[in-house]
Amino acid sequence: MKPINKIVIILLFGAAIAGCKKSFLDRPSTSQISSNNFYQSTGDLRLATANLYGGAPWWQWHNSACLPLGDILSGTAYFQWYGDFVQLFTRTITAQNTVVASGWTGLYNVIAQCNTVINAVQQQASPSIAAKDKNAAIAEARFIRAVAYYNLAIYWGAVPIVEDNTKLIKNPLLYRNTVSDVYKFISLDLKYAAQNLPLKDEKGRLTTWSAQGMLGKVYLTMAGWGKNGSRDQALLDSAKKYAGNVCKNSGLELLPSYYDLFKAQNNDSPESLFALQWAAGVGYGFGNNWLTYSPSNDINPQKTGAWTPLAPTWDLYKMYTAKDTVRRKATIMLNGDFYPELNAAGGGYTATGICMKKHIIGNEKDNSSPTMDIWSSIEHNAVLRLADVYLVYAEAILGNNSTTADPIALQYFNKVRTRAGVDPATMLNSDIILRERRVEFAFEGQYWTDLVRLSYYQPAKAVGILNEQDATHSRITFTYDPKTRIATRDTTASPSSLPATISAFTLQIPASELGTDPKLANPPVPYY
Repeated sequence: MKPINKIVIILLFGAAIAGCKKSFLDRPSTSQISSNNFYQSTGDLRLATANLYGGAPWWQWHNSACLPLGDILSGTAYFQWYGDFVQLFTRTITAQNTVVASGWTGLYNVIAQCNTVINAVQQQASPSIAAKDKNAAIAEARFIRAVAYYNLAIYWGAVPIVEDNTKLIKNPLLYRNTVSDVYKFISLDLKYAAQNLPLKDEKGRLTTWSAQGMLGKVYLTMAGWGKNGSRDQALLDSAKKYAGNVCKNSGLELLPSYYDLFKAQNNDSPESLFALQWAAGVGYGFGNNWLTYSPSNDINPQKTGAWTPLAPTWDLYKMYTAKDTVRRKATIMLNGDFYPELNAAGGGYTATGICMKKHIIGNEKDNSSPTMDIWSSIEHNAVLRLADVYLVYAEAILGNNSTTADPIALQYFNKVRTRAGVDPATMLNSDIILRERRVEFAFEGQYWTDLVRLSYYQPAKAVGILNEQDATHSRITFTYDPKTRIATRDTTASPSSLPATISAFTLQIPASELGTDPKLANPPVPYY
């Protein structure tokens, strides 16, 4: 893997601004478009920013790191036959772990691509292009850059801020920047995006509501950083302001069916505030390969590729109440579950084991996509959903209180529960909200983010959640008998985990990065 200082330098001299021809997803070869002869019209700007929504820029993070880091680290997912996944599960992560390295490199690849677009629009765009169109294109890139940096801050804490790729030519060795400055950088990118993105755009494109929703989530995270017990009230108020504006004024609503939310037919529904855009038939390295997590070749394109079926842990399964069947079946397959939409031409699919269901969308016939293969699922998986903003808003209203029965907080919290078919809550506390988030966003790479956010201001509680999984034998998979409908923990399946400490919430910098840039091992420095 190329270290980040080499990634961004390479992008200066050959990289690529790929866009679309007839649709948002048609990305031409890199030789067709270059920064020297591009950016002559608003249409060119749209083509350039389209590249930032998926394909090569996002491929490494999405396909190698997003779910393993988000769900295996947190005790939501389990897979015992791949050593680097086992390291995540047992908290024995080495600096050579390929998942960690892919996550780091992949996110910096996104950042470098965004920087390239921002720089080109600022310096090379035709003066005939309206300022608002230039600002909107920059806003798209800054939003996406902010999302990448948010993930870097969540997983690694202090990381280098690279705003201008050209500076790395003279000075390729980077210091890490302080966590507080990384979050400030993220918030400034998102504020710019909120001010310059449109109220509405074509399906799949970012809007101001995307930026304001993400800004609410970032402020909620920032509110706890460096605190002990209570969060910064001013930042909680900012989270409430931006998330509340999306909830009350965007006009957006949840998709009525949670189960249907993860079908490709509902890609980019109004609930999706930011989703990665994936196309069929684009080849390895450019598409969505989450179908390799499928439990069976029979339900995959070309009947192949079911290599890494992620299993839910007992700790996740026990979070589902008896009434929470819609979300459970949309998220987790249990023995005997029938899915008529998977291999529909063959009569549907009956699960024969326990594994992740979410993102398993069926074969090429199920999706009317002849060129779809295991490397190119056509699901546009959401990075930020409206349901997330609803729960951020409720948590921001709860703030530093131990409980709340605030009617606005309950209104938006219960919109999520009502859609799932479960009873509304009459009171909220931090545990109720955390549990709801875990069930709603299981296998979307979110639970580790929630635990890191908690660790900022209640470190003992966050560490305790991880250690409780081990103490209760919950950080393991389970068996399920469809006849008796009884689930049983499989206490023989779990490799032993090291006890969690607060350091567990900060990943090591990959050895490949430290070898190229030893300054990364130094204490972080301010950026501002």
